[in-house]
Amino acid sequence: MKTIRKISMLALALTFLSQVALAQDKQAYNIDNSNIALQGYSPVSYLDLGLAQRGLKEYKSEHDKVVYYFTSAEQKQKFDRNPEKYLPQYGGYCAFGVYAGAKFRPDPNKFIVKDGKYFLFLYNLELDAQQLWLKENNHAGLMKKADDNWAKLKKTYN
Repeated sequence: MKTIRKISMLALALTFLSQVALAQDKQAYNIDNSNIALQGYSPVSYLDLGLAQRGLKEYKSEHDKVVYYFTSAEQKQKFDRNPEKYLPQYGGYCAFGVYAGAKFRPDPNKFIVKDGKYFLFLYNLELDAQQLWLKENNHAGLMKKADDNWAKLKKTYN
């Protein structure tokens, strides 16, 4: 009887831990309810072309339980060979928001490519976070602070 109870408790604990792990995955990525990243825009287009291009459903890949769309089979293959290279900074949240200590959904058309990475930014009628970032003229300093904040923020819900 004690063995059955121990096995039951172990199974319950493992179930809980797996649910926590799945929840943490969603915390670190700016995804919709379908687990689609970048609002369907191609991560390869951002980095390789410096363009915001909406991907197509027929060219999609999954990495770390997150779905990415691409504009072509070639882009999909590039991503599949080296997905870490093409992931957005700060899980696809607004870089300036992360610098300021919060998670904001960016406009997929507002981004900066620098040093082999791309950073997305919030844009609305009241705020252009990309311009705020550029106006500071201190990419390395802003990125350092954002990196420090991201270590905590990626473990929180939006």
